[in-house]
Amino acid sequence: MSPVPPVTEIGPRDAALQRAFCDYVPQVFRTVDFRRWCAWGEWNDDYRAFAVLEDGRVVANASVTRMRLRLEGHEVQAFQLGAVGCVPSHRGRGLARRVMAAALDACGDAPVLLFANPRVRQFYPLFGFEPWPQTLFSAPHEAVPEGPPAPTLDLEDAKVRADFATLSREGLPVTERFGARDYATIASWYAANGFSRPLRGLGAGAWVSADIEGDTLYLDDIFAREPFDLRAWLPRLIDRPIRSIRFGFTPERWWPGALEAGEDLEADLFVRKLSLSREPHRFPVLART
Repeated sequence: MSPVPPVTEIGPRDAALQRAFCDYVPQVFRTVDFRRWCAWGEWNDDYRAFAVLEDGRVVANASVTRMRLRLEGHEVQAFQLGAVGCVPSHRGRGLARRVMAAALDACGDAPVLLFANPRVRQFYPLFGFEPWPQTLFSAPHEAVPEGPPAPTLDLEDAKVRADFATLSREGLPVTERFGARDYATIASWYAANGFSRPLRGLGAGAWVSADIEGDTLYLDDIFAREPFDLRAWLPRLIDRPIRSIRFGFTPERWWPGALEAGEDLEADLFVRKLSLSREPHRFPVLART
């Protein structure tokens, strides 16, 4: 019988193990990379990887991110799993189960959520997770460009990242129904991989992630210190007329009249020890690991 492989915890100060982790990720998730994000210094104490190593290589992993969730107006300390998998050459040996068990052990009795790969939906219920639906939200709204365009903010700049982290930590949660705060390092990962929409500045205390597709403005997230008139700023976020808005979060705070636009069939949310409202909601897309 083969010996049970140990699980190694990788943290923000483990440079050599971080490199091994970065080599692992594209072997399992072909379009994903952590190298630029690590070079930016975004791997902090909130992020830990639990990995099986063989000859210095990470061959299986489950990562844990500490989260400050917002549930119906209350803050809940929780965790989110990500980068769960095993390299193709080592599948079928139970390694993914082993790292999952280690990651969940690190979470203790706290609530846990994750967004699954559609190909492994049957895997997570083995660990007490249950699927939970996510709702798409949209609103009809016609607007045309007007006024100076809102400037684009580049997270390649360390000062911008620092200001972004402060705004995410101290500002309003984008939603109180089911969201989070203080997740700038998750959002920066999307930027480092070129997956996020442009980050635009609406004055000193409000940044939004938004872009146009066709005649629809996709508004993925809002980071703001206090409420503001979003409708008044829309003409400065667009370079051509729009007829509708799609929201990457539950927009009860920013657009109370938004409509349900069906189920988000790409979300694949799973929760464990987390009691969620049956009211329609969408966990912010830039807070998902």
